[in-house]
Amino acid sequence: MIRVSRVGVVHGAFVLFASALLVRAAWVQLGQADRWRQRAARQQEVQTEIPAMRGAILDAEGRVLVDSRQLVRLDVAPNEVKQRPELLAALRRVKVPEDFVRRVADPKRKWVELPGRFLSSDVEDVLKMRGVHPRPVLERVPPATDGLRRLLGTVDREGRAVGGIESALDGALRGTPGRTVLVKVGRGVLQSPEERYEAPVAGRTAVLTLHEGLQDIAERALADAVQSMHAQGGDIVVLDPHTGEIRALASRRARADASGATALTEPYEPGSTLKPFVAAALLERGRVSLDEVVNTYNGTWKLNGRTITDVHRAPSMSFAEVIRQSSNIGMVQFAERLAPGEQYEALRDAGFGMATGVPYPSESSGRLRPVAQWSGVSQASLAMGYEIAVTPLQLALAYGAIANGGELLEPALVKELRSVDGTVTYRARRRVVRRIMSEETAKVMRGLLREVVSSGTAKGANMSTYELAGKSGTARRVSSTGTGYEEGSYTASFVGLFPAEDPQLVVLVKLDDPEGAYYGGRIAAPVTKAVLEMAIAARDGALDDRRLPGPRIQLADAQAEAAETTAVEAERAAEEAAAEALQPNAPYVVELGAPAPAPKRVVTARPVPDVRGLPTRRAVHELHKAGFRVRLSRGDRTETSPSAGTVLPAGSTIRLVAQE
Repeated sequence: MIRVSRVGVVHGAFVLFASALLVRAAWVQLGQADRWRQRAARQQEVQTEIPAMRGAILDAEGRVLVDSRQLVRLDVAPNEVKQRPELLAALRRVKVPEDFVRRVADPKRKWVELPGRFLSSDVEDVLKMRGVHPRPVLERVPPATDGLRRLLGTVDREGRAVGGIESALDGALRGTPGRTVLVKVGRGVLQSPEERYEAPVAGRTAVLTLHEGLQDIAERALADAVQSMHAQGGDIVVLDPHTGEIRALASRRARADASGATALTEPYEPGSTLKPFVAAALLERGRVSLDEVVNTYNGTWKLNGRTITDVHRAPSMSFAEVIRQSSNIGMVQFAERLAPGEQYEALRDAGFGMATGVPYPSESSGRLRPVAQWSGVSQASLAMGYEIAVTPLQLALAYGAIANGGELLEPALVKELRSVDGTVTYRARRRVVRRIMSEETAKVMRGLLREVVSSGTAKGANMSTYELAGKSGTARRVSSTGTGYEEGSYTASFVGLFPAEDPQLVVLVKLDDPEGAYYGGRIAAPVTKAVLEMAIAARDGALDDRRLPGPRIQLADAQAEAAETTAVEAERAAEEAAAEALQPNAPYVVELGAPAPAPKRVVTARPVPDVRGLPTRRAVHELHKAGFRVRLSRGDRTETSPSAGTVLPAGSTIRLVAQE
């Protein structure tokens, strides 16, 4: 019989215990290795995202509109710091709040996150010190002007796009974030080895069709007009009618809640600026000839119980005169030759009542009701530009069809997208939506619109050196309640084709509820003229000088001034009569007194403005605004050659000496 001693039992127990430990250790280290490794990683490591550099936004000429820059945030582990006095002094130099400097000075603290973001060059000496742990962050550098900021949108502190182009192109601009693993040390963190690092991929660069110089001109002209006329806001659209590329898009509103690009998001009733498309439909279908005459009843005519009036009183007018004098009576009568379906089709084909497809959030499609919803006066109202709502961009694109020979184009706001290595991943191409009129009809319409500016209701846009074609409009504004028209509130607009013979640009100007004079030919047309004169003077690529016709010289005389005054009065009455025709059961029409004649203008020469003491950018703007071209050079002080006050012909080149 085997006798087991107590010592043997104890030794056996120890052997079994050791064996169990070995088995358990082997199981934990081999069988459960992945489980415990993951648990340890969760406790000791933190995966963090490295933001990608957001792509830049450039204008059509490659000028930077928006860019990103890399900054750093600073975390300090006070118990690791060896050069404490030097670190505290360096933090004070970069204006770290004193409260946080005191925390860094406390060696008992393990971790301090400093507020603010810093350029690496500004904290270069801080980054070299032990105990300082930088974290890369990105900051979006906003555009130079308020108008561009509203149009392009913004990026919040977390890098999320907010509105505008930033939001529309967010998928391309934001790039792909990188990743790294941070190892926890007490309350602090340390960077992991490089093999645990995944580099971010920068976003693509967006090249817009906007022209920075033309955009600046449009924004300044709009701001000046809104301020001087005490308007509630306005919009300017400039586009290339041959490609559909938007060259400038300026919007301004008194309301704080207005979106960035109201030219795309807020439709309005266009008034007489819609008449050319009804006229084109008549010509296209062979329902009228230019010299065909209709009875205009000496300026007063009743239709379905409503009175339509013209101030340019005449017993009859030809079709060409109806367009030139913006006769409501004549246009309504000619429009009756179209069936309601044909009139609807013509306006629908021109792009009204549908979104243009421009890459921008919340674009409005406007309003064009189907024929089934028309009333007994809808056809007449549409002929005068009411019972329809269009966005400024829609209307500018429709006029682009008149300018380019009859093709309605899809608008382009993004010209190219480029990857980090410069490869073009997207390029806009000219896209024709549909042909809305023949080349011959478009040519005839350009001729009619040229007469509107030269001797019709829009003489305020007549330029001294080049011919301009266009149409003005004035429409009553719908009240905020949407139940009718607001008394004394108007929208003044003008759409110009420049130059008239072979248009390079379509320029639309719209002003909301201006004080005093509110007629499109009186206030919106001169703004268009100002934009074009500054664009011509700038000579920075906004216009192709080689395609411009030779300058013409116009001398203003008493006969021309008298014709201008008569034309403005005619437009005034025509627009008010159109507005009155919209009022249900209107028992009578109140005719206001004619506006005071515009002051005589003699377009011969202009004095050079005094720009001494102004910043270079502002000085160039003032010279462009005065109608001069500018050649810039550097010197000790800001001055012009010839000097201020010298009288020179409009379009002359001024040498601007600007300070270094």
